[in-house]
Amino acid sequence: MRAAHVLIAGGGIAGLASALALGRRRHRVDLFEQAVAFAEVGAGIQLGPNVARRLQALGVWQPLMRVAAKPEVLVVRSAVHGGEIARLPLGNAMLRSYGAPYLCVHRADLHALLLAAVRGSGAVTLNTGTRITEAVARAGAVCVSSTGTRAWEGDALIGADGLWSALRTRVVEDAAPPRTTGHTAWRALVDQSALPAALRSTQICVWLGPRLHAVAYPVRRGEALNVVVLAEAAPAGDARDWDQASSLAALQAATGRTGAGLQALLEAMPAWRAWTLCDRPPLSGPEQMAGERVALAGDAAHPMLPYLAQGAGMAIEDGVALAEALDGCTAEDVPPRLARYAEARWERNAQVQARARRNGEIFHATGLMRLGRDTALRLLGARLLDVPWLYGG
Repeated sequence: MRAAHVLIAGGGIAGLASALALGRRRHRVDLFEQAVAFAEVGAGIQLGPNVARRLQALGVWQPLMRVAAKPEVLVVRSAVHGGEIARLPLGNAMLRSYGAPYLCVHRADLHALLLAAVRGSGAVTLNTGTRITEAVARAGAVCVSSTGTRAWEGDALIGADGLWSALRTRVVEDAAPPRTTGHTAWRALVDQSALPAALRSTQICVWLGPRLHAVAYPVRRGEALNVVVLAEAAPAGDARDWDQASSLAALQAATGRTGAGLQALLEAMPAWRAWTLCDRPPLSGPEQMAGERVALAGDAAHPMLPYLAQGAGMAIEDGVALAEALDGCTAEDVPPRLARYAEARWERNAQVQARARRNGEIFHATGLMRLGRDTALRLLGARLLDVPWLYGG
């Protein structure tokens, strides 16, 4: 009897979190990344206390604390006139309620610390320049082929290869591509020292406007500010490219001008990048996350809109849940253990997917729905902004 040999396709946050969690449970892991070198770009990430607890369990707490910002409050404002609508205490309030803080990090920093932990684990072999193109189940094992001539055989295969996963069809029999939502996101990053004092922030600030909203929060120990504008606007180029060059003019053409306070922040950004938002319908059952010796994690299984700030969080939760389901597993036990993983994860992921879609409708509301939303937020504030089922799960 031997521990399972797990193959993981994808070296992003989902793949690295899964590799680290499995390696800590003494499984042998081969991870395959199609790029010739590990790297991550992109925007900031909000890490709710549910995610912070998982990262603490993965043994990366100290390096995380060296790169994270720790906002004390989330403030919701009008994108039209800038007035405050509601606020949610974070900091010690989250610590008391959920046993972990609410953090903000840059995606590249989170990726780098997970990669360093994986490299230091001694249990994971990293294979770069290797894209998995095919997977075949054979007599108690799974065999994968890559863009090169080499093949690998393992006891389990985890598809963590993102929104446009090549391995998804090994689990889910749908040939449909991800849904293009008609929403576009623009992001910018700036050193806070380069901003006028009035535009610097230690908070998470959210502006709600008709058919759009914007978010700004500190990253990199608070030294940088991450700004994202999300709007119901025509797709910005190739949906597969989430790092397109853009401009303030393009953003304003799609969204119109906002109130003076938000507009001043947008105009202070040195550069803008854009990407088209895509998702899939919420999961409908565990069979959409695992089948026999193949399982999916992160966006390969459940891509979601960023309107609950939990895409990376659910990927990290998947990785920890995979390791828990496979704990003590031998090669022979893999199929029922992966089924256990899917049973443990699909409903929570589906709930987050559905809530993210619903939040998009609420955040971008117009007319009477917008007035009702703002009134409810002014009256109930933190009660509506807090998410106990998510942060406590």
